[in-house]
Amino acid sequence: MSCDSDPYIFTTDTLPSDLRFLPPLANGHLGWRVYNNIMHMGGVYNGEGGRCHRADVPCPLAVKVELEEPVQLTYSLDTHKGIFIHTLSSASATATQSLYSHRHYPNLMVMEILLERQVTSQEPVTVKLVSSFTPQSKDIRFEAGPDYRGGSHIQGQTTAAEYPGGSCPTVHLIWTPVPLTLMLPPEHSQARWGFILVAASSLDSAEASFDEGLNLMATGSLRPSHEKAWQELWLQSKVEVTGSESLCKALIGCMFYLLSAFPSIHDTSSSFGGVSPGGLSNGGEGQDYWGHVFWDQDIWMYPGIALFYPKLARAVLEYRVGTIDGAKDNAQKQGYKGLKFPWESAVSGREVCPEDIYGQQEIHINGDVTLAFQHYLYLTEDLSMFREGLGSEVIYGVADYWVSRVTWKPEDQKYHLLGVMPPDEYYYNVNDSVYTNTVAKLGLQFAVELAELLQHPVPKEWQAVAEYIKIPFDEEHRYHPEYDGYIKGHPVKQADTVLLGYPLGLPMSPEVRRNDLEAYEPVTDPHGPAMTWGMFAIGWLELGEAEKAQLLLEKCFNNIQGPFQVWSESSDGSGAVNFLTGMGGFLQAVLFGYTGFRVQKDCLAFSPLLPNDVCELCVRGVNYLGSQMDWLLRKEEVCIILREQEGSAGNTKPCNLQVVLKASGTKIPLTPDYHDLCEIHDFKHPVALLPGRRKLFESARGEKIQGKVITVYLKYNCIVFLI
Repeated sequence: MSCDSDPYIFTTDTLPSDLRFLPPLANGHLGWRVYNNIMHMGGVYNGEGGRCHRADVPCPLAVKVELEEPVQLTYSLDTHKGIFIHTLSSASATATQSLYSHRHYPNLMVMEILLERQVTSQEPVTVKLVSSFTPQSKDIRFEAGPDYRGGSHIQGQTTAAEYPGGSCPTVHLIWTPVPLTLMLPPEHSQARWGFILVAASSLDSAEASFDEGLNLMATGSLRPSHEKAWQELWLQSKVEVTGSESLCKALIGCMFYLLSAFPSIHDTSSSFGGVSPGGLSNGGEGQDYWGHVFWDQDIWMYPGIALFYPKLARAVLEYRVGTIDGAKDNAQKQGYKGLKFPWESAVSGREVCPEDIYGQQEIHINGDVTLAFQHYLYLTEDLSMFREGLGSEVIYGVADYWVSRVTWKPEDQKYHLLGVMPPDEYYYNVNDSVYTNTVAKLGLQFAVELAELLQHPVPKEWQAVAEYIKIPFDEEHRYHPEYDGYIKGHPVKQADTVLLGYPLGLPMSPEVRRNDLEAYEPVTDPHGPAMTWGMFAIGWLELGEAEKAQLLLEKCFNNIQGPFQVWSESSDGSGAVNFLTGMGGFLQAVLFGYTGFRVQKDCLAFSPLLPNDVCELCVRGVNYLGSQMDWLLRKEEVCIILREQEGSAGNTKPCNLQVVLKASGTKIPLTPDYHDLCEIHDFKHPVALLPGRRKLFESARGEKIQGKVITVYLKYNCIVFLI
């Protein structure tokens, strides 16, 4: 990396003037923006139907540290360790406040204070702890509970269930009381204090977690266990570039905040509540989409996480499985069969969108959900998710919905989806949204494929609708209109039709791909959601135009606000805060754009292309069919390191991988103990890998090196392609 200082530490001496851009600290169960007196718990919502929102939970760690004498202030977010650090340095003493949501123990949040004397003195050093905490919430009726092992305790229930007859979540908070001041006695050179907060849904769980926290403090393991959990996460995924410091830091920030929204890789509770656009730190009433889960999770955030962490990918799918009953209810209320996943989801899967039109018409959510399941199967071959994990019910239920939702028109012998809203929400009640119809087609095809794998009967209607559903195409202009009747040149809100190429993978010629990009890029709202430009960048990278792609990707930097790399939904700072959707789109532009990775049924294809200002891209921990690989991409070489195998998702065994040269079909084993040396001449296409008889990595961008000699060295468990 080109960064002189540690790029994983974001440091400033001034907090952002807009406190919304203070860094969020989350662990998949608890989320909090530092210094805020409100936090949130995963799965804890208040309000019925369209009034449903994340319940505000008071945070006892909303504390600022002050020294009486003049100080120099430093604020740092250490993304390697998941810790926010506030340092106050004076002539006589240094005070350090550390805050973190524990990465391994999800019910636990921590504040630590360290006081260090800088000069010998007979005077005590005193710091003030200024708290904005009040034990009240507009969403939860709290009452005091009995103290527990020196900890204060409040408990309460939300005031309104998500749906009539539903339950109101219970919240228990137990925390170490925070005094008004802390003092370092004259005879001591330093002192430490620890304060823990536990948030849980039952008294037993709260007390057990508080016990755990006290034990960890007593043994000196509280912070080390947290740092170890973050270290373990980073060992399984890193995306680093050399050549662009701003890109380097942006990628690290995206990975950190996205990972913070997911549970521990060791969590077996199955209580994950999904990922909302603003994450767990946001989503109260009237803000950041109320903390609801959208297609943002399945299309925008999920792919970049699934590429590294099969367990976290599965957690997303299990969240959707847990909402099947609600999805059935939604379909029935609309008068259709099968499952209709909500446009906005909370816990039950019933529609909680405040405006009915989105829940009624933005039905592409169904295809977005099934695409995530398909992506997972192709990455892992984990059929247990579909058998015991009930993923097949999701796929079959959505297929039944599509069959009942389409309309057959004899005049063109096609099935149609009428009265929908495409991803471009500037338009509604349109017919045959090209994106919606394509994800429906893909979902039906995957349902057939999965049913055959699981020896489940395949209704003939699934195949018929998949084959004959209309995919709008303008033969004259050789491009895909956004919907039936779309007028070319009309404004669009965000990425829509350009998603056909990636992530949907709809087959089309380079000419049509280019025409789609050129048709929609100039008419896309420049102030639209942040994830859009990454998708245009991927499209241009597919066509070999790296510099054009880079210019579009750089537009995303306008959405990064302040020193802590926190994203806003819009470039002017408005919209959702800690906008994980934008981060997910940006991350995909690098992970699937620069590398050309494509998750396909029979292979993980790749076709690398770097822009001029990126010398090197390192992607560590790619997890495919039970194997983990580290990739190093440079302008003229690719290095792949196969890690030692440690098991995989669903107890599937890792496949034996092979490098395959697409032009010649030459196959080279990729194993940790393979050390042979070989030369391949007249290499007309870049590279591919196979697991057994199945292709693993294919590369299609071969025109730039046609006719050159490429030597493939296999040494030290890696493959290097020298052009």
